Amino acid sequence: MPKVFAINPGSTATKIALLEDDQVLFGRNVSHDAEKLAQYPTVADQYPYREQTILDLLSEAEVSLEGVGAFACQGGGLFSMEGGVYEIDDLVLEHARTSANGVIHPANVGPQLCHEFAGQYGAKAFLVNPPDVDELQDLARLTGIKGVYRQVHLHALNLKETARRHALSMGRRYEDCNFVACHIGGGISVSAHRKGRQIDGFDIVGGDGPMTPTRCGSIAVADLLRFAQGKKFEDVLALTTKSGGLVSHLGTSDSREVKERIAAGDRYAAMVWNTLVYQIQKCIGAMAVALHGEVDGIVLGGGMVHSEDLVRQITEACSFIAPVTAYPGEFEMEAMGAAAARALTGEEPVKRYPGKPVWTGFDF
Repeated sequence: MPKVFAINPGSTATKIALLEDDQVLFGRNVSHDAEKLAQYPTVADQYPYREQTILDLLSEAEVSLEGVGAFACQGGGLFSMEGGVYEIDDLVLEHARTSANGVIHPANVGPQLCHEFAGQYGAKAFLVNPPDVDELQDLARLTGIKGVYRQVHLHALNLKETARRHALSMGRRYEDCNFVACHIGGGISVSAHRKGRQIDGFDIVGGDGPMTPTRCGSIAVADLLRFAQGKKFEDVLALTTKSGGLVSHLGTSDSREVKERIAAGDRYAAMVWNTLVYQIQKCIGAMAVALHGEVDGIVLGGGMVHSEDLVRQITEACSFIAPVTAYPGEFEMEAMGAAAARALTGEEPVKRYPGKPVWTGFDF
């Protein structure tokens, strides 16, 4: 299999990995000083800094990128699209740079980094299952307000890779199975996958789904409107991505600290933690219904899945639906490497970014 170099710029860190045959030959995760990042007016302006960070890491480790067949990222800031592997072309670069979908995140720098490195080494540049993947079934789109449609942003890269790996462990193909797939970490995604398509899920950017370490999750609209009276719009909006969930209740987004408080007898912390898990359980049940109960497995990925208590509670509540399997941590770098390798060998088709939302409305 060809070598792939994966790049994943995050809010406070940059991850890189050199992969071959699904094995990480070299990997680093470097944290960035918040004050340093604050020097750049826009996310796009961070490009030279992120690039130099990668070059420094490679130089220090004496790692060469000669012979790399593809550079891959998940990107961001793009209009919705089907899942898969996409060529990074001029339109992808422009939309990522300008945050065409309105979501501003350092991951938007990924396509430019891949494109530049690929040009230097005569390789391909690919985008793999970005958070903008939209494969919703029609029934998942309407809301109770005319003209307002559901938007879904999920950890598509890790969700699809975790489901794919679980299907292989069963001796089957992801495209032939039905899964409820969850990513449980700093953000929490719960989604329904039918025969290789992510047909439903909860919009983690919009405040949908379970509460998370930093997000409030679903709240009755009337309750939220009453809470918002007299408050700044920006402060209320921040509850959906930065200051809700564990942060709102306990002043921390660190689940390990929460578990320490619980161990020390903090009953409030225990109630908040158990409520978070309970809400995940309910969302899993909803996604099982989206699959009409035809569920081959419930798969759990993400950093918080290292918690034995979390896995135990979900298993006890949800195993009547289907077997629950835990995959602690993330497969994002491996997912990008494997998908790019499949694209290079022709096992997976390379798609072209359409440049407009994959769904724009019904014809009635």
